[in-house]
Amino acid sequence: MVPVNGVPGPGQLFGGGCAIPAHGTLASPNGKRGRVRRWALWVGLFLALMGALAYIGLRSEMIERLFFYFPEKGVDSDPADIGLAFEDVFFQASDGVRLHGWFVPGQGEVVWLWLHGNAGNISHRLDNLKRLHDQLGVSVFLMDYRGYGCSEGRPTEAGIYRDAEAALAYLQSRTDIKQDRIVYFGRSLGAAVAVELATRHPPYGLILESAFASVSEMARRAHPFLPVWPFLRGRYDSLAKLARVNTPLLVLHGDRDEIVPCEAGKRLFEAASGPKELSIIEGAGHNDTYLVGGLEYFNTLRSFMERLGSG
Repeated sequence: MVPVNGVPGPGQLFGGGCAIPAHGTLASPNGKRGRVRRWALWVGLFLALMGALAYIGLRSEMIERLFFYFPEKGVDSDPADIGLAFEDVFFQASDGVRLHGWFVPGQGEVVWLWLHGNAGNISHRLDNLKRLHDQLGVSVFLMDYRGYGCSEGRPTEAGIYRDAEAALAYLQSRTDIKQDRIVYFGRSLGAAVAVELATRHPPYGLILESAFASVSEMARRAHPFLPVWPFLRGRYDSLAKLARVNTPLLVLHGDRDEIVPCEAGKRLFEAASGPKELSIIEGAGHNDTYLVGGLEYFNTLRSFMERLGSG
């Protein structure tokens, strides 16, 4: 028999003609020393895996900031610049983060809690705010999430949910509005935040505009050749939540949305279990629904509000 790795096998001669018994007492390479090495190898692999997971966990926040959250600090202007009276509001989330928003009073009893998208800040919504105010006459509380505008902190899914809760709590603390007349108006990312808030605190009505089904689906669409979605901590899975929302719902979506396909809005509409309406705005993209839709867009919103009042 030919020695393996230079070590004679059982029954072979070893050194000066002595045969190794087939069941001798010599320690084999797989004995105690081998077990120690295997144990050390597994420990090393485990520690390497834990280190990799910790690294990914720490880096996931950076990945989200690079691929999902696009806040701008400070505000360029305010509602007074477009002729609207407003209150500059600072309030606090449950984890102590200081937040900022504007309360713009209207003529009617209905108040909209406006939850905006993932880019910019509230000062970039002034034109839209002016048109809503002039066309519908509703009061609006428009707030910035943590890390956006004049709000402190950094955006995360759990943190932004806390911010929406805090904004609602602020409205509920006011004595000059009717608590049962608060409508959630969410655009893009804000639509997902509005859905989550509606599962906890049902509103008077729920309006979702340019909404996506989930963030993982959005990441796959936006970066098909760059698999970032496994590292995104945020889920914003509206599709899985809408069945639990029985509030009257209006879904608006542009049929030429270049960021969130119109099909996403239709899927959300189909998933909803309560009273619901779907409005597809012909020729509109992701951010110009109110411009392209024009008077018909605002008439759709007005009719929805009127049906809320008659329900």
